[in-house]
Amino acid sequence: MWCADCEAINRYFFEETRFFLFSPTTETQSKLEQLFSSLDFEFDIVDSHCITVVSHESRIEMLLMGIYGELQGPEKANTKITSTSGTRQLNLEAIGRLISADTFVNRYKSLWIVDSVEQRRYESWFQPIIYCQDANKESPRIFAHEALFRIRDQDDTIIPPGYVFSVADKSDLLFSLDLTARRSAIEHAAAAKLNSKVFVNFNPSSIYDPSYCLRSTAAAIAQAGLEASDVVFEVTETHKVNNLAHLKGVLNFYRNAGFKVALDDVGAGWSGLNLLHDLMPDFAKIDMALVRDIDSQPSKQKIVKHLIASARENGIQIIAEGIETAAEAECLAELQADYLQGFLFGRPELKASMV
Repeated sequence: MWCADCEAINRYFFEETRFFLFSPTTETQSKLEQLFSSLDFEFDIVDSHCITVVSHESRIEMLLMGIYGELQGPEKANTKITSTSGTRQLNLEAIGRLISADTFVNRYKSLWIVDSVEQRRYESWFQPIIYCQDANKESPRIFAHEALFRIRDQDDTIIPPGYVFSVADKSDLLFSLDLTARRSAIEHAAAAKLNSKVFVNFNPSSIYDPSYCLRSTAAAIAQAGLEASDVVFEVTETHKVNNLAHLKGVLNFYRNAGFKVALDDVGAGWSGLNLLHDLMPDFAKIDMALVRDIDSQPSKQKIVKHLIASARENGIQIIAEGIETAAEAECLAELQADYLQGFLFGRPELKASMV
């Protein structure tokens, strides 16, 4: 069971597509008329701020690149576009899909993401999180695994996830992709029978209404045979949080459903420190920029020592991530971190294939 509203991906491109462009000024409208005429596209002027143009799928890229090159930054942001499958009638469904010209062009360039999602060319890899006191053992005990989303293009090449989510954000695809990543994490964790907690990443801006969207996620976790106590939802992109009340509502829904929550990248600027006290998560991950070479940098040790002490006073457990050397692990153990994560203890890997 998944949220159909978030999962749906709007269609904008067809074998024959009629685009409806709403211009912020008559000057922008004039630019578009001249562009379509020079490229030999069939177009109609609806009024002084609206123009329609028709394109076969073989010429859509030419059309959109022309629009992208012709309009200036503010014009791209304020020109709105939607489309229909050839018809001249602009219906309510098409009006509901109006997006900026900038987003519209990025959506076209991101069609490979839509195709990969629909063809299920994605998977979740898992990286272990170990108990800190076991850092020096040959086989340290594993406390949890973090699920890391991996998506492949049509050539079966894994595309860097940071790039994928950045493109998805610019293309109005973040909601659907984040849902897909959560679903992948849950399905692969269930199939792998990890026998540990699973950290599932989510971007708080990808949640519309926690009481509606997230209850389907909770139902899917139960359907996969996992317990609420098995799953920790990890908030990513914490530095971009601009609606604290909304994020608190999301996290409260998770907690009320029996899940634990974690904050990522704590210590990456003042926003991370503030969120730690405002949200009171169950776990906090120290930003890897603080972890790197911490054994040789006393200033980083002081910051992390303060973070750990503050977290412990509030019942928050600390995970240090990005550990690559034994010296870093030893230093963090001395600073009394609770758990450790990084290449030193295991790289992300695919634990199970979905059949």
